Amino acid sequence: MNRNGFSLRIYPDTVLRDQAAPVQEITEETVLLIDQMADLMYAHQGIGLAAPQVGLLRRIVVLDSGEGLLPVINPEIQAREGSESLEEGCLSLPDIRVEIQRPLNLTFTGYSSQGKEIRRDIEGLTARVLLHEIDHLNGRLIIDYVSPVRKALLKRQLQKLTED
Repeated sequence: MNRNGFSLRIYPDTVLRDQAAPVQEITEETVLLIDQMADLMYAHQGIGLAAPQVGLLRRIVVLDSGEGLLPVINPEIQAREGSESLEEGCLSLPDIRVEIQRPLNLTFTGYSSQGKEIRRDIEGLTARVLLHEIDHLNGRLIIDYVSPVRKALLKRQLQKLTED
């Protein structure tokens, strides 16, 4: 739990499977939430975090793939290009790594924490992290990218971790 009362939700927490609702208005509470999410992400040495991972079903993500903090409210992918397969992990699925094919380059839109419209082209790791976090907003996890047999094995592995 971070200093503001949020804690990282770990699979099989059901909130991780729910759809996040669009943010209708950016308020001081929204800005505070973004700060708290960033604190929690950094505390767990992550490079991305979505609001459902702290139990809030709002379309807000924060990411920092080495280029500084990028908070995005209501992110939408406008264009995708290229393809690359890389291994991904997830703060909500400790010790699980999954190979996932994702686009190399993206154009996305959304809003900053100041309410300004954002339209950016991103690539590489930053694009991958944003797509991973958008998956969280849609209730999708990295284990959804594997075969049913591998998924069952990973779920068993996660169950053992949460029992310890």
